[in-house]
Amino acid sequence: MAARRQHHPDQQRYMRMALRLARRGLGRSSPNPAVGAVVVKNGRVVGRGFHAKAGTPHAEIHAMAEAGGQAKNADIYVTLEPCHHHGRTPPCTRAILDAGIQRVFFGASDPNPKAQGGGDFLARQGLEVHGGVLRRRCEHEHRFFLSHLATGRPYVILKTAATADGKTAAPSGHSRWVTGEASRRQVHRLRNWCDAICVGIGTALADDPSLTCRLRGGRNPLAVIVDSRLRLPPTAKVLAAVGPAGCVVACAPGAPAARARALSRAGAEVLRLGRGPGGAVDLAGLLDELGRRGITSLLLEGGATLAWGFVSQGLVDEVMYFHAPKLIGGSGAPGMIGGRGFDTMDQAVMLERPRVRRFGDDILLQARVKRQPK
Repeated sequence: MAARRQHHPDQQRYMRMALRLARRGLGRSSPNPAVGAVVVKNGRVVGRGFHAKAGTPHAEIHAMAEAGGQAKNADIYVTLEPCHHHGRTPPCTRAILDAGIQRVFFGASDPNPKAQGGGDFLARQGLEVHGGVLRRRCEHEHRFFLSHLATGRPYVILKTAATADGKTAAPSGHSRWVTGEASRRQVHRLRNWCDAICVGIGTALADDPSLTCRLRGGRNPLAVIVDSRLRLPPTAKVLAAVGPAGCVVACAPGAPAARARALSRAGAEVLRLGRGPGGAVDLAGLLDELGRRGITSLLLEGGATLAWGFVSQGLVDEVMYFHAPKLIGGSGAPGMIGGRGFDTMDQAVMLERPRVRRFGDDILLQARVKRQPK
């Protein structure tokens, strides 16, 4: 299989088109990856596709179907290496051969032992195959799938919003709104893309959030409430708001059975887990259980105590920090992460690959958690 460090600008342009298509499947294709594909012939895009839902045709199939007869001797650009196994759907490699595609360009390699090897197989059949086109961007786009495949757990994004002096609320507790409308709309895009959203019982009691996606055509993620003693009232908005997406209330051993029954009658699934550090709910066990259910991504929205639990146990993969240009002050005003904190700077969780964007007057810092070698 041919490999290049640098790819032609046109090849990168077509892969960017495929990446935009891939995002349309985020949150809908799980546990499968949200893949995008375009078919190009004589410098013109003749087919587009994305994977819309697990068990339905993959992106390549949709793109080649749209191209029809023009797929013969054409190029196909795919964000993830074409699959080479028969799962719920036939292998895309066979469909690519049958369509008469001449050249295949893909971004990220598929490490799934059941599906990998598609590029090498197509090369052995005489096709020209090029992997690694915008590889890092494609790996970033598929990070939910790739992480879930590697760890069995959902990829965890810690989303937080704070003022320029690091406060998530005023000393009085008032917090609406820290950030502007553009930032809040982006958060709803994140909810639309992620499989699940998680808050602690403190946030659930203080704000009574719905935890829904309020975009037109958006989908609600699974709502997860970490509530060790089952203090969530059966009248909580989230239980009625999330609808078919469902709500899981994770509790620790010894949580009152009567409260569990009341929450179950109100539509929640009560999930009893072991105890983690400090006697709280076992967060690692929670991620293991969600991963077994095919949840590939978890948006962690609050609050400071739960954020510390995830951060201190090394369970966060990425941080999205919305930074509002305002100062509120107050030594008692809450910060982004609670808990006891780390004792020294060399114990701090390090972030890497920072990316900065603006949403209105707010600034979003997005970065991956740097994993220390084991």
